[in-house]
Amino acid sequence: MTPFWGELVGTMLLVLLGDGVVAGVLLKNSKSEGAGWVVITLAWGLAVVMAIYAVGQISGAHLNPAVTIGLAAEGSFPWEKVPGYLLAQMVGAIIGAKLVWLHYLPHWARTEDAGLKLAVFCTAPAIRSKWSNLLSETIGSFVLVGGVLFIGANKFTDGLNPIVVGALVVAIGMSLGGTTGYAINPARDLGPRIAHAMLPIAGKGGSDWGYAWIPVAGPILGGLLGAAFYCAAFKIECHPWAWGTFLVFIAVCLLAWSKEKRA
Repeated sequence: MTPFWGELVGTMLLVLLGDGVVAGVLLKNSKSEGAGWVVITLAWGLAVVMAIYAVGQISGAHLNPAVTIGLAAEGSFPWEKVPGYLLAQMVGAIIGAKLVWLHYLPHWARTEDAGLKLAVFCTAPAIRSKWSNLLSETIGSFVLVGGVLFIGANKFTDGLNPIVVGALVVAIGMSLGGTTGYAINPARDLGPRIAHAMLPIAGKGGSDWGYAWIPVAGPILGGLLGAAFYCAAFKIECHPWAWGTFLVFIAVCLLAWSKEKRA
């Protein structure tokens, strides 16, 4: 298996298990209906663990454009491989979302709320405020990518790293996920959103394209911020791109604060 296929299969597995638990919790007449946020966050963490174990030795199991771009900016991944990884992640996410639709096929018609059906595929904010939502996605992704880099700098028993990364994702979901649903992964959100728009889902509504840019831009900014912080704290170096990332983050913070102050 090539790295391209590794990323495709790994991201497909991630979305299949991750969106699958959301479907089980939200769709009508599922045996796990109403199981709640803790079940969702734990299952997403386990989905990350399983996907990393599946393809980690093949592609490095980025499974996330924010991770790929962050690692490339930090210098541990070649930029020329980035486009192929991003394409594989997007295709894998779309396929994974379509498999979730097939798996829960009888439940879509029995679920009346179109918003719940969309939530199976992609994220939405608890309070819709674009700059605050962007800030939440940025901070969550900063913790993810920075955490992945710092975890990689430590020595663990062979094979333990995927479990530690999965635990990090659970912690992000439980602590920081309540604002936007913690996409923290452009492919995980945009790929299934595209699948939602394409699929003949019974009684579906719109795909909320007005919000779709936030779970793409926020994780990428957060990934770059995490890489910049790691370089500054661990490598004692700060590249020119890092200063630009810090300035953009400060601007987002000020815009979010200004918006909420006027509200």
